[in-house]
Amino acid sequence: MTRRNQPAGPGLADLTPDQRLRRLELTVTRRLDGMLHGQYRGLLPGPGSEPSGSREYRPGEDEVRRMDWAVTARTAVPHVREVDADRELTTWLLVDASPSMEYGTAELDKRELAVAAVAAVGFLTAGAGNRLGAQVLGPAGLRRFPALSGRTHLLGVLRTLLAAPRHGGHDAGAAPRRGGHAAPAAPPDLSDALAALARVANRRGLVVVVSDFLDGLPDDPRHPPVWERALRRLAVRHQVLAVEITDPRELELPDVGLITLTDPETGRRREVWTGDRRLRERYAAAASAQRDQVRQALRRAGAGHLPLRTDSDWGADIVRHVHAQRRLAATRAGTPPVGVA
Repeated sequence: MTRRNQPAGPGLADLTPDQRLRRLELTVTRRLDGMLHGQYRGLLPGPGSEPSGSREYRPGEDEVRRMDWAVTARTAVPHVREVDADRELTTWLLVDASPSMEYGTAELDKRELAVAAVAAVGFLTAGAGNRLGAQVLGPAGLRRFPALSGRTHLLGVLRTLLAAPRHGGHDAGAAPRRGGHAAPAAPPDLSDALAALARVANRRGLVVVVSDFLDGLPDDPRHPPVWERALRRLAVRHQVLAVEITDPRELELPDVGLITLTDPETGRRREVWTGDRRLRERYAAAASAQRDQVRQALRRAGAGHLPLRTDSDWGADIVRHVHAQRRLAATRAGTPPVGVA
């Protein structure tokens, strides 16, 4: 399918890499930074991780996993640990650059929207002492960027993502992720990449996973995805934000007659007659069930969930997510949200 509804002016995908970087930086620093004002910026506000004491447990408000068992044992009264927000943040990014992320029917494709999400995370978490590291998952394997600070480092990561070669929907040298026979040198999947990230992210911080999360989804929704356990292990130590990238044509089929669908991961093709109303309804129901399967898995893993669509205003979606998280954090703490009108 080709992209539709292109704007009158040049879109992000029509610009050169350096022009795209400037556009992304202006969007984040002028639009998002201006709307997300407050004492401390962040995509996933939370209580922090630096111990600062203990207080009595409040039923219905405090999480059991924050119980301070040592103080509870000494006083015979349930206590929870109190923590201060970290002033120096280490952010780790895991970016899915597999062939399925090259699909798109709107102004941006999924890969370009993933780059926009990375830019938002990078520019919003930039600050004195803050560091950012990244791992990019592609058919050739994992490409790693150490956790460093500074705008130059962030721009280098973004340039690498923008300049990454396209695979034309299927890389003959890559093994299919589901079905078929694996090649001898199969590339790592999302579960492997999450496990590798856990080994290098040894300091508490923020972990952001940008993917469509289609890798390893079982056909039976009662079974968890293969990446859920690895994501849960990361969430035990870090604040984890899952940025889910989707395209509208992954959710519903238009009535455009006969089309050829291609699996970007395996290269398999199938002709489909979209004039069949029942077929379109079954497709939409199956797609909805699949996205619900992803949402439930992310919730069970303890990760925050930020869905972004290629046909939506990603800046506004991020703003809504941050405001919702701040309201939730303020409600739990019993204090008014900072920077939210």
